[in-house]
Amino acid sequence: MSFILSSLPVLLIVVLVVSLIATNIRIVPQAHAYVIERLGAYNETWNVGLHFKIPVIDKISRKVSLKEHVLDFPPQPVITRDNVTMEIDTVIYYQITDPKLFTYGVEMPLSAIENLTATTLRNIIGDLELDSTLTGREIINTKIRIVLDEATDPWGIKINRVEVKNILPPRDIQVAMEKQMRAERERREAIIRAEGEKRSAILVAEGQKEAVILEAEGQKQSAIRQAEGQSEAIRLVQQATADGIRMLNESDPTQKILALKSLDAFVKAADGKATKIIIPSEIQGLAGLATGISEVLKNQQE
Repeated sequence: MSFILSSLPVLLIVVLVVSLIATNIRIVPQAHAYVIERLGAYNETWNVGLHFKIPVIDKISRKVSLKEHVLDFPPQPVITRDNVTMEIDTVIYYQITDPKLFTYGVEMPLSAIENLTATTLRNIIGDLELDSTLTGREIINTKIRIVLDEATDPWGIKINRVEVKNILPPRDIQVAMEKQMRAERERREAIIRAEGEKRSAILVAEGQKEAVILEAEGQKQSAIRQAEGQSEAIRLVQQATADGIRMLNESDPTQKILALKSLDAFVKAADGKATKIIIPSEIQGLAGLATGISEVLKNQQE
């Protein structure tokens, strides 16, 4: 019993030392950093890992998150160059790059960023007109980011992106813009309808033109074919006549045969409706000879 009582102070000292050591061991998680002060002055920055703090002497001044942060500011009233008052709200994406500067650079850094954003936004919008403001979001975003990035660099803050979320012009301006947009849409609709009707009329006219051309081309080809047929027929008749004359010349006919052929031709002519036929004297003599021969043949038969 006396041994236990004598060793009790030692055990208390051991427990006190162990608890003191345990309470001063710190583990810095991923994407975080601790700013350490020693006797009230900046000493070092703890990064990810296991660290030991000297009791009473060292103090964790600030725990800093190195992740990307988002600041969504309420709408800010601004005035354009053409004296139109509107409200614009912005979203800022930033990241702490230097925990020491972030801790000691500026008091209330987030409030400082908000106020700097508001003043920068007013300066930029003051140089733009209403239409340029509504259509120039990218320009506004870029200018704000450049100004904020330069101003927050001594604070250990990096501005990654700035986005203009909403641009809210006055109600009367919104009504006028809606009317203008409606009129523009109606104008485009009328233009598209007119262009469609014009195209339709052009297609109909072109179709009629093609039909007339095709019909004329068909008539032309038909006339050409008829003319070619008639020409071929005339050529064949003339060729037959020429062949007959050529064969007659090659046969070397006598005068009597020519006279008989002439007589046959006049006989065919007499079969027509002509009332008068003039017969040459040679054919008349030949005709009398033929008559005499026929009479002699007739008498012999009797």
